[in-house]
Amino acid sequence: MKYGYARVSTVSQDLESQLQALEKEGCEKVYSEKFTGTKADRPKFKELLGILQEGDTLVVTKLDRFARSTVDAIQTVKVLFEKGVKVHILNMGLVENSPTGKLVFNVMSAFAEFERDMIVERTQEGKAIAKQRDDFREGRPNKYTKKQLEHAVGLLETHSYKQVEEKTGISKSTLIRAKKNIKA
Repeated sequence: MKYGYARVSTVSQDLESQLQALEKEGCEKVYSEKFTGTKADRPKFKELLGILQEGDTLVVTKLDRFARSTVDAIQTVKVLFEKGVKVHILNMGLVENSPTGKLVFNVMSAFAEFERDMIVERTQEGKAIAKQRDDFREGRPNKYTKKQLEHAVGLLETHSYKQVEEKTGISKSTLIRAKKNIKA
């Protein structure tokens, strides 16, 4: 039987393109999850590995969807080969249980891990450069400007929190925080 596995790292990412590719490939059952690949404990992947048996094929769209690191990829493929399960990575092809197949897989796994590490490194470098700016603020940008908050706090002099919230869309908790900050 052909099983597919699709994974994205965050809840905001979309699985649809992977699911379509796996369906097009003829996967009879597809397991999917929104779970970071840096964690070893991926519940759906573990469940899938537990049901695969001799003669089955595991299909994933890309190598980085499959394993966290080169070591993890090699160990997982070794276990699958020992079970008699074929591994098909769509952007690489069928991973053969032969010395050449294993070599190609190991090299590709190393490149996938290298690429991921380079992305992390570039992100850290960009963040370090951004931190040098005087206006750098880590975290999510403010939803409301200082002017909007001052206006809303001004409205509190003649209106209730609920009325100001309805007029401005600014929540009561944000209004309370803004009021404290303006007084300080």
